[in-house]
Amino acid sequence: MSHNTVTADGHEQRGLILDFAGVLTASPIDVHRAWCVSEGLAPGAWRSTLNHHPEGRRLYAALEIGEIGQAEWNEGTAALLGAHVDPVNLMGRAWAGVPAARRMVGLARAARDAGHRLALLSNSFGLDPFNPYEHVGIWDLFDVHVVSELVGMAKPDPAIYELALDRIGLPAEQCVFVDDHAVNLPPAADLGIATIHVTDEDAAVAELEALLGVTAVLAG
Repeated sequence: MSHNTVTADGHEQRGLILDFAGVLTASPIDVHRAWCVSEGLAPGAWRSTLNHHPEGRRLYAALEIGEIGQAEWNEGTAALLGAHVDPVNLMGRAWAGVPAARRMVGLARAARDAGHRLALLSNSFGLDPFNPYEHVGIWDLFDVHVVSELVGMAKPDPAIYELALDRIGLPAEQCVFVDDHAVNLPPAADLGIATIHVTDEDAAVAELEALLGVTAVLAG
């Protein structure tokens, strides 16, 4: 493995490791609140059930690492949300309206075109029947994919970052990891990976443009 690989334009080749939800997509919070209202639920029902209900937390943690599939998760979580909530494609219905983060996707395309290596490092929320990566159209942007459901571990487990480094084929000091959850950043930093906490898409894109020597280009 070379530590001095350069891109065609003379920049040091970097590994860009990107989270999915909240980084390559817009924040889902408003969409989920609107979806809850459309289902006759309190606006915060989705987040409170997934994040605070003990059984909701258990189901989501099991989904993340592939212990259960999305269809089973749909059944269990629909029952927690309310007897009237249809479990069929529950995850897909809640997520379908969440758009891609267009500037971050444009940055990822520019980085790839410049010769940097891209890895998707995502805590999964299921792949079937609803595949969020295909829905947003970002899967093919990446050289490697580390999806928690497929590898049996999830952020912030340090082992998943080590796996991402192994698959991307670059040393930690040549990589940058981007995530919207602060708790997911320290394990990457401990390995020597530069980290960016996304709290604002434009600011994160500007930081990455400077770091990678590229300019985000939006699709027409």
